[in-house]
Amino acid sequence: MARLTLPRVAMSLVGALLLAYAFAIAPGTGSGRRESAPADQAAVREPSPSPSPPEVFPPAEKVFIGIATKEGPHDFTPVDAFTATAKHHPQVMLFGSGWATDTFDRTLFDAVSSRGMLPMLAWEPWDYRLDEQARKKGAARGTIDRLRSRQPDYRLSHITRGDFDDYLRSWAEGIKALDYPVAIRFAHEMNGNWYPWCETANGNQPGDYVKAWRHLHDLFMAAGTTNVIWVWSPNARWDGSTPKLSALYPGDDYVDWIGISGYYGMGAFSKYRSFDAIFKETIGEIRAFSAKPLVITETAASDIAGRKAEWITETFRSLPEHEGIIGLIWFEVNKERDWRIVSSPAVSAAFAQAVSDPRYRFTWSPEMLPRTEPAD
Repeated sequence: MARLTLPRVAMSLVGALLLAYAFAIAPGTGSGRRESAPADQAAVREPSPSPSPPEVFPPAEKVFIGIATKEGPHDFTPVDAFTATAKHHPQVMLFGSGWATDTFDRTLFDAVSSRGMLPMLAWEPWDYRLDEQARKKGAARGTIDRLRSRQPDYRLSHITRGDFDDYLRSWAEGIKALDYPVAIRFAHEMNGNWYPWCETANGNQPGDYVKAWRHLHDLFMAAGTTNVIWVWSPNARWDGSTPKLSALYPGDDYVDWIGISGYYGMGAFSKYRSFDAIFKETIGEIRAFSAKPLVITETAASDIAGRKAEWITETFRSLPEHEGIIGLIWFEVNKERDWRIVSSPAVSAAFAQAVSDPRYRFTWSPEMLPRTEPAD
């Protein structure tokens, strides 16, 4: 072991001083000399900026306006006409797809999204060509309903037992690959008797609808498809309508938005009936079992009594009185009746005036998260 001598001690002290200088007095590099910060300042760090919370859709105090057309995303001409007439760009587009004929096609969803609209898929387990054939033959409405509702291959129990699982998984994988949310309105108007998925038609039994819905939902969850807004959408109640809606409801854990379909100007609603007369009872019934956000998923008016413009004005005056309604989708189609807002100058003016209210004015973007609870 080396002995400690005075020269060695002196050299050690000089080395220690130089080392202290290097670290404490002159730690900087480059041409400038940097003074060390006081100890109390050296410990202070600027806090990292917190990320902004994602915006919800629709934003607080806002209500979206959506559109459904016969052509859907295959032809946006009716959407352009609606936008020009209403002087308002819809934030949602509802379009249909039938299980018998349609496979997942990303281009349709991208076409809607690229135009600044949330895609909402009306996903229908049936062969819609039977409906089209009956209409072409000029069959009465009741006859059409009976013909199209009898499709044994599409009984609800067949969905639940897995007959369509491969088909459903292909859609789940396709939707999962999208970088934006998609609303799925599965088997709507299930409380009627005019579709093969209605519990009172096609050999279906009580409880079958909820089982089929949950099976579909669980299959998507198992596939990791979490960018779906699940929309449960009965028809507005009418005289003599069917079982209690609570018996058809899959439960809040399986539903994000609750939709309601209702029209003025045909069938049970041929005589003038206000928005409240058509929807209020159904809204009250739904509120007895769920507080989920509400969407009027299909509505429109005909001019059967020359009061279409009046109905539109009254409807938009009534909407703010119903807490929890976050959207309204207009059925812009000339089918059975001319439901379109472009049907006359008076109707066009009434609709444009109604949606000019600031509560309907905002822009959808793919980054927005859906409002799924009343307090969001």
